[in-house]
Amino acid sequence: MRQPRHERIVQLVKQQGFMSIEALAKELDVTPQTIRRDINMLAESNVLKRFHGGAGLGSSVQNEDYSARQVWNQGEKERIATLVAQHIPDNASLFMNIGTTVETVARALLDHRGLRIITNNLNIASIFGGRQDFEVIIAGGVVRPRDGGIIGEATIDFIRQFKVDFAVIGISGIDNDGTLLDFDYREVRVAQAIIEHSRQIYLVADHGKFGRNAMVKLGHIGQVSALFTDERPDDALIQQMEAAGTKLFVASE
Repeated sequence: MRQPRHERIVQLVKQQGFMSIEALAKELDVTPQTIRRDINMLAESNVLKRFHGGAGLGSSVQNEDYSARQVWNQGEKERIATLVAQHIPDNASLFMNIGTTVETVARALLDHRGLRIITNNLNIASIFGGRQDFEVIIAGGVVRPRDGGIIGEATIDFIRQFKVDFAVIGISGIDNDGTLLDFDYREVRVAQAIIEHSRQIYLVADHGKFGRNAMVKLGHIGQVSALFTDERPDDALIQQMEAAGTKLFVASE
C-alpha cells in the first residue's frame, strides 16, 4: 500500500520528469536513505523508473516532452556546458546535434571566436544566428516539429560531406555496460554519421541519463573521446570507459 509520501514523490516526478534523491529528500523533509527505499518500492511496482541518483517516468519507447526536458537539471547542464566550452578552442569546426544539453553547450560557446558549426538542430542555429564571425551550416532533411531536430537520409548524406575537429552530442540513456541509447532510430543514424566524421567526440549527459532506458542502440561509450557530466558514474561504467580510453570530466558545483 502506497503511503502519502509515495503519492507526493510520484506527483513531483510527473511534474519534473526527473527528480534527484537529494531534491526529493529536501522537498519531503526526510533522509536520502528513506527516499531511496521509497523509490525502490515504487520502481518494483512499475510506478516510476529508478535512475542513477533519482527517479523518472522511464518509458523506453518515447522520450518526455521537449519543454519538460528543457528544465530538467538545468543547473547541472549549465555546469557541464561551461566545462565543455573550456575544451573547445576558438576557430574550431564542430558538429552539434539534437538535445537540450547540447543546446546549453551552444550558449556557453557564444564567447568564442571564429567557430564553424554544422548542426541538425534548428534551436542551435538560432542560438548562434546573431554572431557575425560564426559560420552556421544547417543540415537538410525532415524537421521534427516537437524539438526542431532535423533527421532522415538527406541529413546523413549532408553530414558525410564533412570532417570536423569536434562533435558535441547528446544522449537519452547510458547503460552501465557502456551502451548508448536513444529513442528515435532516425536521430541515432544521424548521430552515428556525426561520430564517424569527427576527430574528437564529446558526449554531454547529466547524471539523470545514467541507467535511463531507451530502445534504440546508438553505439558504445568507447566510441567517444570524452564524457562530460555532473556526477561520477557507477564503477561498472567507469571500467568500460577506462578499458576504451574514454576520458571523464565531471563538472562539480
